[in-house]
Amino acid sequence: MRRRLPGASDLHPCACGMRSDDCVELHAAPAFAAGDKVRSRQRIRNDGSYLGKRIGETLVDEGETGYVRSIGTFLQRYFIFEVDFVNRGVVVGMRGKELELIEASER
Repeated sequence: MRRRLPGASDLHPCACGMRSDDCVELHAAPAFAAGDKVRSRQRIRNDGSYLGKRIGETLVDEGETGYVRSIGTFLQRYFIFEVDFVNRGVVVGMRGKELELIEASER
């Protein structure tokens, strides 16, 4: 069973019938927890917010695995998962839809 934040709604964040980007994800529990092993569903490129890398440079390739370090929010709507891709040596903030669970943490 997934961990829930206090006061999190039982409604699926997209139960409103809107496109998933229009829904407020924070009404539900986060899809992942700190310590979960996850896989990237797509290639992630630097949009200019990752210092030390050129804009457009690949940060993470599709299929690479990493570990959720922490969970934050963006625009009071979306969960952002800080994922440590150890083999590549980068830590990237990603949306839940960009990740899939490989192994849940024991915590």
